[in-house]
Amino acid sequence: MDFDFTEDQQSLRDAVARWVEKGFAFERRHAAARAGGRSRDVWGELAGLGLTALAVPEAHGGLGCGPVETMVVCEELGRGLVHAPYASGAVAAPWLLRAAPDALQAAWLPRIADGSALVVLAHQERRARYRLQHVETRAARAGDGWVVSGVKSIVPAGDEADAFVVPARIDGSAGDPDGIGLFLVERDAAAALRAYPTQDGARAAELTLAETPAALITAERALGALEHAVDAAIAAHAAEAVGLMDRLVAITVDYMNTRRQFGVPIASFQALRHRIADVKMQLELARSMSYYATLKLGDEPAVRRRALSQAKVQLGQSMRFVGQQGIQLHGGIGCTDEYVASHYFKRLTVLETAFGDTLHHLAEVSARMQDTAGVFA
Repeated sequence: MDFDFTEDQQSLRDAVARWVEKGFAFERRHAAARAGGRSRDVWGELAGLGLTALAVPEAHGGLGCGPVETMVVCEELGRGLVHAPYASGAVAAPWLLRAAPDALQAAWLPRIADGSALVVLAHQERRARYRLQHVETRAARAGDGWVVSGVKSIVPAGDEADAFVVPARIDGSAGDPDGIGLFLVERDAAAALRAYPTQDGARAAELTLAETPAALITAERALGALEHAVDAAIAAHAAEAVGLMDRLVAITVDYMNTRRQFGVPIASFQALRHRIADVKMQLELARSMSYYATLKLGDEPAVRRRALSQAKVQLGQSMRFVGQQGIQLHGGIGCTDEYVASHYFKRLTVLETAFGDTLHHLAEVSARMQDTAGVFA
């Protein structure tokens, strides 16, 4: 199997890396985080690079690229600590809108592609505990259209988005896998929107809907579509985490070569060299599982869902280990807000909980295991 990137994919990586180096230094990111984490100007710059069009079909002005191109982009965005709701706005939302009626696609997908609209996924509810089938938000007919009522939590860049993709229950009880529909709700129609900064310097919001007008995306196999979009977002986050860890390891090694104790760099201490070797091993495990997650996105649902949960478990373990060791090897300076390493650690911590934390996905892997070692066969 050929694991080399194509020339176009490598050019895409280089273009994103150049933008990060020239246009998104840590000072800019730190200032934005301290100002509340707004990212709409960053979204516009990503659009200028064509990155918001990556997952949009060519028929609607997009590039129609696949998961590998998304992985390449997200690695570089992670390496640069770029705070924009890319997985939700440029991956999950366009993926779901492909199932919408032609008129709805024509109204929104070209605007996502050119960056003039930001549409994010608003699926999480307080009692869901990462379970995608647990939907308490309700949808009901209202004349020729629909209205939606409920509360969605931790909506990325909620107060900056133009619209939301909202799962809502058309029929059945909260935990039923059937009876779910996907709706597009415009921000101006929301009953209430409470925004707040997150620990990683970005923004999120609590979205309240009260008989809010909504456009139906699809009511057929909506849960399957939502699972597929979330898996695509998990793969994007996995790639971002690899970029984050890669850069944090480089920052840590550079610090170890600079910081001196007893007249020598601390990088010369054998115990610390062994520890950084363990860190690099975890990084490479995470990288291989990120590739695995991306390549499994085209498989049938049962195989894909298990593979993405397996990747999330390994990424969660690696993110925690690499992040914690990076801070430990820096000592006290690693905890300060003015130093870049602390921001990589915060972003890794937030990513570990996004779309299901490590324990949730460990349970998912366990529930989906069908093979045995032969003992109980």
